[in-house]
Amino acid sequence: MLKTYTTKSRIFRENHQRRQQQRRRRKKTRLYLFLIILVVAIVYIGNLSGQKIGEKINEIKYPVKYSTYITKYAKENDLDPYLVIALIKQESNFIADARSEYAGGLMQLTEVTASEYAKKLDITDYNYMDPETNIRIGCFVLASLIDKYNDVDTALAAYNAGAGNVDSWLKNPDYSSDGKTLYYIPFSETRHYVKKVNQYIDIYKNQAVILPEYRKDE
Repeated sequence: MLKTYTTKSRIFRENHQRRQQQRRRRKKTRLYLFLIILVVAIVYIGNLSGQKIGEKINEIKYPVKYSTYITKYAKENDLDPYLVIALIKQESNFIADARSEYAGGLMQLTEVTASEYAKKLDITDYNYMDPETNIRIGCFVLASLIDKYNDVDTALAAYNAGAGNVDSWLKNPDYSSDGKTLYYIPFSETRHYVKKVNQYIDIYKNQAVILPEYRKDE
């Protein structure tokens, strides 16, 4: 009986030691992989100048995608393409399938708005989540709001909070002195929205983002 117990105890110790050795080997392997990745990263970063590192960081923080569509539909609607870029950055951060509670796509259109303006553009068969379609309709909506209010910031407030709210604010002397432009936006979310879009316009312009040329005859 003692011999059997001693044998089992020895087997248990051997198995335990084997498991410990395996764990140590796995730890060493993970450590080696980490060191390899670290060395590669250091070498890569070392080959970049400080300016290039800053550029890489900005590319991540301030992405620009679908620039061909942005240029095309901004030009068709007489919009500053940097305004469109800034709005997309604020609305979806260039995530094409981004969805909020009521809106979706790059420019965060609601289905109702997309349907209304698609009719005005004579678009009959469409998917408003498609990047090009979303930008096409979104640019038309934004341009229509700028035409209506003749002021970019007021139009941005309407894009975010709805034209109904903005029309109501313009009638209130606490928010508008001339009934045409807003000097104060009562919704904090909309105030922040307009401020951020304007900040992004400056950031993207300062980054000298190069947009593709677009000609209507193409």
